[in-house]
Amino acid sequence: MGTTYRKQEAKEVAEVKSEEAYNLRDLFEVGLKDIYSAEKALIKTLPNMVKNASSPELANTLQNHLTETKEHVSRLEEIFESKGIKAVAKKSEAIEGLIEESKGIIAKTEIGAMRDAGIIAAGQKLKQYEIATYDALHSFAENLGENKAANLLAMTLNEQKKADAALNEIAQSNINFNAQKQI
Repeated sequence: MGTTYRKQEAKEVAEVKSEEAYNLRDLFEVGLKDIYSAEKALIKTLPNMVKNASSPELANTLQNHLTETKEHVSRLEEIFESKGIKAVAKKSEAIEGLIEESKGIIAKTEIGAMRDAGIIAAGQKLKQYEIATYDALHSFAENLGENKAANLLAMTLNEQKKADAALNEIAQSNINFNAQKQI
């Protein structure tokens, strides 16, 4: 019993140490694992947002972003592979909190413009987290001379910004106005 416990404890300590960041490269790798986890979580969450959107334009935009998110995961896996790092997801506490918030919005609103406005707001919060993370990782990659990673991260960053702008455009086109009328 004692030996098994010590082996488990040593394994846990090793896992924690592997996530510590002693330099920019470590911080880059920890960030990659975090956003990898976030993207994988979004692949599970976006279908629920699509299903609960009443606006065909919103549902289509979210569905398109689900397709892009799968590509983001592939790009991250390509970065991990090129660096010789195992593609491991480090639980993203921030995304998990934002996902829970989006679930709460869906649960507490009736289908229609109000729910759509809430889905858009939740989606934009998720986008802002992704934009901030990809922006930082892109900068790290450039500073580390990781040109391939920098290029892949820049592509994803650009797509995240476009997705955020698309959500904003949908909200401003009529959803927020129609949600206001539901009060």
